[in-house]
Amino acid sequence: MAITKGDTLPGATLVKMGDDGPQQVKLDDVTKGRKVVIFAVPGAYTPTCSAAHVPSFIRVKDQLAEKGVDEIVCLSVNDPFVLKAWGESTGATEAGITMLGDPESSFTKAIGMDFTAPPAGLITRSKRYAMLVEDGTVTILHAENSPGECDISAGESLLAAM
Repeated sequence: MAITKGDTLPGATLVKMGDDGPQQVKLDDVTKGRKVVIFAVPGAYTPTCSAAHVPSFIRVKDQLAEKGVDEIVCLSVNDPFVLKAWGESTGATEAGITMLGDPESSFTKAIGMDFTAPPAGLITRSKRYAMLVEDGTVTILHAENSPGECDISAGESLLAAM
């Protein structure tokens, strides 16, 4: 069953690229006592993710900060090496967006947001969504009906709902 507004995020260990290589990141440490936006994409370098979803959060980053958001996290079922390169190529890293990987899809499965699309080569990937998490609890959740859509999960839509 998919996570919904009012649910507490399950404990999860994600991964990011640090100065000395891949680093484990406990999601509880990211969200505890903080207001965090998490937006998830089906895959790094995919068209909608690169051309629409990431840029939407770069555009509204300052306005989200004005609303008290401490951090914006882009989550993808990819390894940290790919996410580092993708963050640099999209400008997300320079904008201050944290790129976190869920390489085994364990968090994505735990919150019921996984899907598989073999014809596109997307196996056990994340559905496209954006959520506002306050102290580990989901307060806003915008999930797309199709991985190719980026309307209700765009940065501007999440900002408007806050």
